[in-house]
Formats: sequence, C-alpha cells, structure tokens
Amino acid sequence: MATISLRAADINVQALAREPGVMRASDWLAHNLAWITDQQIHLNEIPAPEFSETERGVALRKLFDASGLKTRVDGLGNVIGERPGTNHDDVILLAAHLDTVFPAGTDVRVKRNGARLEAPGIADNGAGLAALVAISRALEESHIRTGMTIVFAGDVGEEGEGNLRGIRALVETYRSRLRAVIAVDGAAIDYITTQGLASRRIEAFVTGPGGHSWSDFGAPNPITALSRGIVKFSGISVPDMPRTSFNFGVIEGGTSVNSIPNRAAVKVDLRSEDDTQLARLEAALHDAIQSGVNDEMAAAQRGTGSLEPGFRSLGVRPSGKLAENSELLAAITSVDTYLSNSSRRERSSTDANVPLSMGIPAIAIGGGGLGGGSHSLDEWYDSTDRLVGLKRILLTTLLIARTTS
Repeated sequence: MATISLRAADINVQALAREPGVMRASDWLAHNLAWITDQQIHLNEIPAPEFSETERGVALRKLFDASGLKTRVDGLGNVIGERPGTNHDDVILLAAHLDTVFPAGTDVRVKRNGARLEAPGIADNGAGLAALVAISRALEESHIRTGMTIVFAGDVGEEGEGNLRGIRALVETYRSRLRAVIAVDGAAIDYITTQGLASRRIEAFVTGPGGHSWSDFGAPNPITALSRGIVKFSGISVPDMPRTSFNFGVIEGGTSVNSIPNRAAVKVDLRSEDDTQLARLEAALHDAIQSGVNDEMAAAQRGTGSLEPGFRSLGVRPSGKLAENSELLAAITSVDTYLSNSSRRERSSTDANVPLSMGIPAIAIGGGGLGGGSHSLDEWYDSTDRLVGLKRILLTTLLIARTTS
C-alpha cells in the first residue's frame, strides 16, 4: 500500500468525517449508545473462561448476522464476520477477544452502580466486543461501501494460556490479503499500542516419591523444594530499563493435608521489553528451581527418594513494532487530532503482538469509555465518552479501508 503523510491524513480525516455516509454512521452511534451498552451487558453475562468461549461466540455471531455480515466460525472457535469491499484482495481486520481470565463458576452478572457497570470482564473485554458490534451495525445502517473488505472477529485464546491462538489463526487465514489489524481491547482511549511486549509463560514443576506425612517424614517434599526455588528466584534483580517483570500466578500440588505430595507446580509469567532479558529470566528460573531441589534434597533423610525438576512452555508472545511511516499510525494519529483526543504510544501484550511480529501493520486501542480493576472481581466500566472511542475506531478503519493501492 502507498504510504500517506501525516499531513495528508489530517486532510483526509476531515473530509471523510463530512461525507454523508460517515455522518450517518456517527449519528447512528450517538443515538444508540444505550443499545450498545445493553449488548455489552448481554455478552458479558455469558461466561467465557479460557478455552470455553463457545456460548459467548454464538451470541456474538447473532449480532454480527444482524449487522449484515457474512459470518462463520472457524475450527478454533473464532467468530468471523466479513463485510466485503470493492477490492477483495485487501483486508483490514478488527478483532476483540472473547475470552476472560476468570474461571468457570465466576459470577459475571452485571451490577449497575450509578453510571458504572460492575462485573468481571465488563471492560476487558466487554468494551472491546461492544465496540465491534457497534461499528459493524453503524456501517450497515449507514450503507457505507469500502474499498477493502472489513473483517470483524471475536477471537479466542487471548488471555492466560490461550497463547494468542485465535489471532494467530486469523492472521494465517488472511495473511496474503491482510493490510492492517486493529485489536480492540478494553475501554481506554488515551493510548495507542504500537509495540508488542514479549512474554514467556512457563510451568515449573517438581516430582518426587510422595508418601505419608507421619510414616514417611523426612522424605523430600516437592512443595517445599518448589517454594525454596520461588523464594530464590524472587530475589533476582530486574532492570527498570528495559522494563522487565515476572509473576508467580498459580501454584498447585498435593492431594491431602496428611500426604507428602508427589508433584508440585507453579505457573510463571515473564515479560520484558527486551528479548535478551527474557532469556536471562528463563535461565534464572531454571537455576532457581534446581537450587530449590538441591536444598530440599540436602535437608531430606538419606534413602527416602529423590526429586526431579521439570519445565513446560505455556506460551510465547512475540514482540514487534509498528513502523514510524506506517499509514495505520498516520491514520490513528490524525483521527486523534481531529477528535481532540490526547493519546500516547504504548508497548503492551495484546492480539496486536502477532501481526506486528510478522511485519503486518497493527495497533491495539480501547473501545471507548472508562474502566478499572481489570482481571479482578471488582472490575468496572463507565460509558462516559464511549462515543469518542467508537468514532475513533470508525474513522481510523475507514481511512484505511477506503485507501487502496
């Protein structure tokens, strides 16, 4: 695609916003904000834990059908709705993840507290899914035609151990035709994610003979060995620049209070702005767990068995960066200027990581409104200024979709 200058994009967005069809779409969004919020609540109250997004996907597909999209569900469970353009060889993908971090059984019913909606997942990614529904419906109601085909997708496997499997499949499906990706994630409109934050998710485990808490006392304990390793690794120094982090998110093991377990495991999230730091952290994790095993074996009684450490990759998220001369960056920046929306560029871990790592222009932005408490039971969403976020997605999409080679 031809690269356009930021100045040209500024001119184009003003002209685009005044076109009759775009004005109709903007008006439809403004007059249907309550309906959009209702759809967000409806989707949010359908549980969608990792690897269990099917029921929510069925509901999203019905909303896509009502927007006139050509819908299907792929083999992974991605819900796809295509809005054909005049040029079928070029595609822009708008994606929002269906899954949440919350396990089955979590109460995801939405409570209203004044202007706030309160429920796990209501912002991440209830706001993103609602934005996709709103934009697809606004385009249908305003009868806008585009050069590129616009693909709307509710994708699976963005959170936790999903390893971005949904967006990986979507990118692979459309790769030869894919010109840009906009991942709609969360609510906030004060950022543009233009860089993918690399991460590695690892399960570290220790196995042993197990036994009875009384008769086999003194045998090496996998939980104790793992705990020693966790404490040792937690003392590692991580740099502020490049920013680097680690988190022990899940620990499990044992079968009863009076049994020495035969296995214990911990799931670890490693993140960094630099791949070298990630490699250093992973090596340090291996060393720390082995050290914990060694210390536990030194403390155990002789002849009571041995422990073995092990490691399993749960997922690798690649890094990548949007080019400074990207048409997509020019478009979103000029739209923010037009809307008087102040935003900053960020590096984060989102669906945009995958296309960015492949050199495909991609960003992640919020669906509009305010949100907080992400990944907690106290998550909330406020639809104040949702319209600005929706217009931001609409105009950015149309600037790209209406520009052909």
